[in-house]
Formats: sequence, C-alpha cells, structure tokens
Amino acid sequence: MKNLKAVLLSSLFTLTTTSLYAQSCDCSKNFEWVKKTFEVNDAGFEYALKQKGNQAYEDHNKRTAEKVKTAKTFSECGPLLYDWLTFFRSGHISIRPINKQETQQASSNQKSENKYSNWETFPINDKDFKNYLEKGKISDYEGIWETEPYKIGIKKKGNQYIGFIIESGAETWTKGQVKLKIDASGNKINSIFYKRDHSADESTDIKFIGKNHLQIGDFTLSRVYPKLQDEPKYTQYFQSLTVNKPYIEKLNETTLYFRIPSFRASEKQKIDSVITANKEKILSTENLIIDIRNGTGGSDASYDQLLPLIYTNPIRTVGVEYLSTKLNNQRMLDFINKPEYGFNEESKKWAKTSFDKLEKEHGKFVNLNENVVSTTKYDTIHPYPKNVGIIINQGNGSTDEQFLLAAKQSRKVKLFGTTTFGVLDVSNMYYVPSPCNEFQLGYSLSRSMRIPDFTIDSKGLQPDYYLDRSIPVYEWTEYVSNVLNGK
Repeated sequence: MKNLKAVLLSSLFTLTTTSLYAQSCDCSKNFEWVKKTFEVNDAGFEYALKQKGNQAYEDHNKRTAEKVKTAKTFSECGPLLYDWLTFFRSGHISIRPINKQETQQASSNQKSENKYSNWETFPINDKDFKNYLEKGKISDYEGIWETEPYKIGIKKKGNQYIGFIIESGAETWTKGQVKLKIDASGNKINSIFYKRDHSADESTDIKFIGKNHLQIGDFTLSRVYPKLQDEPKYTQYFQSLTVNKPYIEKLNETTLYFRIPSFRASEKQKIDSVITANKEKILSTENLIIDIRNGTGGSDASYDQLLPLIYTNPIRTVGVEYLSTKLNNQRMLDFINKPEYGFNEESKKWAKTSFDKLEKEHGKFVNLNENVVSTTKYDTIHPYPKNVGIIINQGNGSTDEQFLLAAKQSRKVKLFGTTTFGVLDVSNMYYVPSPCNEFQLGYSLSRSMRIPDFTIDSKGLQPDYYLDRSIPVYEWTEYVSNVLNGK
C-alpha cells in the first residue's frame, strides 16, 4: 500500500538526476527563466501578489536568489525552484524533470542496485519461514505482509521484529534485505521503516487496525499469511484504500457504497461502466455513499454520468477566465495538433475558435463562454437514492472539489469527513519545457470568476458532517451509513 499521506499529483516534485549542470543551465539562470515565465503567464500571479504584498514577494525572491547560487546539480536546484512556486499557492504548480532515455534509466537502476548490495540481510529460507508460521505459535507482528510494491516477512528475533524482503517491485530492494525493524525491548515500541531510497523513517506509532492490517508510522501493511478472520469494517476500509479502479458494493439492504479513487480522464470510461452496470441498483436503493477520499483530481467529464443520478436542483457553475499570452494560447493549438489530447473534430473547432478569441486580447483575462454562470438541468429527478453521502478528506482537490460544488447543490447530498485540500481557484495547468530541456514548469492558465467572493484555495470545502479524530477512519463508512439510515 502506498504512503497514506495523500498529496495532489499536480503538486508533487520528484527528481532523480544528479548530473552536473552545463554552464548555460545553472540554477540561477533556471530561476530567472521560471520567475519571468511565471510572472508573465500564470493566471494566479497577480491575485497572489495582491493577497501577500509586493514586499513579501521581493523578500522571497531575494532569499531564493541566494539559495540557487549554491545549487550545483539539478537535484539540488529543482526543490528550490518548486519552493519558490509555493509562495503563490499549494497546488496547480509543478517543477518536473523531463524523462531520460530508457538506457539512462536502466544504467541508473543498475547503479542503485550496486549501491545497496551490501545492505543488511536476514538469512532465512522462504519454505522454512512458511513452515515456522504454519506451526501457529507466532508473535503479534510475525507473518507475511504486503505494502506496495513489496512482500515482506516479519520474524521475531530476541526483543526485535525483523522485516525482510520476500518479493520486491523496486529496483533498490532485493530479496532478503532488511526492510523494517520493530523494537519492543523498552517501555515504548519503536520502529524503523526503510523507504525506497533506503532512508530511515522512524516512528513510535505502531498499531494494528483489525487483525490483518498493521500501521507503522505513515505506512500500512496488509497481512497475506496467516490470514485471520476480521471484522467487515476493516476489510471494507482497506479494500477501498488499495483498489485502483471504481467499484460498487452493497453495504446493507438500504445502502450502496460507490468507491471512486480518481477522476482522471483515463478513468472516465471505468466510472461510466460501473454506473451503467449498476444503474438499476442505484435507482432502486434508498441510500448511496460515494467515497472519493485521497483523490487525484482529473477531468470534469469523469463525473458527468454521476450527477444526473443524484440531481434535484439546477446546477449553477461559475466559469473561469483565461489569461491570454502568446505562450498560454499555444495550448489551444496543442489541442488541435497533438493526438495525445484526443480531441475530436468538434472539440478542435472549439479550440480554434477559443484561440482566435484569445489572440485578440493579449495581456487580458478572457471568458471563453457567453456567460459568467452556466446552468445544468436534467429532465428527471429520481426518487432513489433518497439520501447521498459523499466521503471527503484533505486529499481531495481540484476536479474533486469541482464535483463537490456541483453535487452539493442537490437536496439529497451531504458531505462527510474533513476539509478538502483547497486548490481550485486557479487551474487548467500547462507544462512548458525549460530552455535547456531539463525540466518542465507547470503553471495555471485560468482563474475562477468566483474570486474574490467565494474562494477555495488554501481553505478547502467544509463537510456538512465533520468526522473528528474520535471516529477512526476505518469506521467512516459505517458512520455515514448510520446517519443516512437514521440510526
């Protein structure tokens, strides 16, 4: 299982290159380019400057300019550039390296393997370990566990529990190497979990969630063997976390549970297929729970088949304005000329019309629609589901929040959970390559016309029912079901 600290994919920064800069690509020059490009083209730049003030911005620039002077490699420079971007907002910004050729990656992988070849190992034969577990006299943490992309054995040795690799999907870890340690010798239990790069993540937060799931700091392991009988709420919760595709299941006679891990454009067909296959059930069941926790953002089109099922009132959507610049308007031409965007002829005509309109207004914000607000109406208000609960948390932003703005206009819908991430006011990301083609700068082309009356960035959307920390996350679904069923 992945690290449970959810982070919006659009604001993640990962760097792998450590090669020294060519003189023309030093960090100071890269900073100058990022700064100028962002100031001229980002749709949220002026708004952030107005909120934070010119002096704060100048101070931020001076601090960054000093820091970038010492960066000798791109792996040192990249995080400094990203940190500069966070002055403006927490999401819809990015510095991401341009992928190297496969041969370079293979070479890098080989170096990683060699680098950790002398790592501590735990010598035990797989068959012997399985036989040991089958005897049934095992201690608490002992067993075979999975946490993506690893299968890990845990065996007690003295007052320690040693976790060792049985199978690995990461090139930096090989069979038999020690992946984790749990020390139960003192008054407190301590753990060390070695991450993909072999850096140590230490924690005193070690606990079971049910009988088959083990929380070690920010990491969760699921027991593969021996599998113990567990309560349904634990099984349901961990299935919802580990699944990578949407699904619907029946919780009880009056409630369906619809898990949607992602609204990415690539997931639209899967979401629509699940809705089509279960439409009769949805429209004949009293309650529907939609769980979008730890989402990824994505495409508004991914939820357009869901809204008619929960609709009661006309849905008002406040539009966006696009900042017109030569660089920004290029994206409309990309829509037309680049097959990877998948635009059909009708969409290409829209892009061409939009490009022509934008090109007449350089330096201005342009509303590509006729009105500030668009209204969506559906012909039918379905009697079922009567009640809809949408489960949310801080991992939901961008398209997830746009979905919630639409869905919560239905009288049937209530939001359950915690405040969302808050990254929607400035959106429509565009990625442009740096002059030396080392990395891409990701920034935003549009700002919402909700600004300044109803802003979401850095605030998030509030739930109707706040699920506080006294309610364990694995009981959220059951809690929502009870509320919807009037218990």
